[in-house]
Amino acid sequence: MSEDARPVTHYRWQLAWRGRKLNFPDREGLRPTPDRVRETLFNWLQQDIAGCHCLDLFAGSGALGFEAASRGAKSVVMLERDAAIATELEASINRLQADKIQLSCVDAVEYLQTNNQQFDVVFVDPPYQSDLLVACCALLEQKHWLANHAKIYLECDVHNELAALPENWLCQKSKKAGQVAYRLYTRDGDPES
Repeated sequence: MSEDARPVTHYRWQLAWRGRKLNFPDREGLRPTPDRVRETLFNWLQQDIAGCHCLDLFAGSGALGFEAASRGAKSVVMLERDAAIATELEASINRLQADKIQLSCVDAVEYLQTNNQQFDVVFVDPPYQSDLLVACCALLEQKHWLANHAKIYLECDVHNELAALPENWLCQKSKKAGQVAYRLYTRDGDPES
C-alpha cells in the first residue's frame, strides 16, 4: 500500500473538544503521545499552560498542540513538514474552529534557524530514529526561542541518553512508559547569568 493510500487514523482528547476526533494519515514513525503519557504531561503543566504561548515542533497527530489549546493556552504554533499530515491537521483546526492554533508546513530545524517569537512551553517529540532532539534543543536556546522560565517537554526512546542539553535547563519531572521516556525541563534564565 502506498503512503497516500494508508488509512486515516483517529485520536481523541479531553476538555474543550471532549469526545471529538483528530484525523491523521497513518504514516510510518507517526505515533501520537500515548494517552497515559499525555495525561501525566498536562498534569505536570496544569499551573503553567493557561495563557501561555506554546510551540509544538513535531506536531504529527497534533495531540499535544490541540491538548494545550484545549487547556487554555493563549496561542499554539504547530510545525509539521509532511504535507499530507499538515492537510489533515489544517482540516481539524478548521473543523474545531481552533483559532488559537497556527500551523506551518515546515521543517522544524529550518524554522528554528530564525526567531521572531519567544515561547513559554515547547514540545519536542521528533521521530525516535532521528537525531533531531538534541539539535532542536540547542537551537531553541541559541536562537532565543524560550522565555526565561519556559517549560520544555522532551519525548524520546528510553535508550536516548540526552547528554548534550543546555546547561541552564533543569529537569523537573522524568518518567518512562514502555519504550517512551519523557521529561519536563524548566529553563533557568539566561545561560550567561
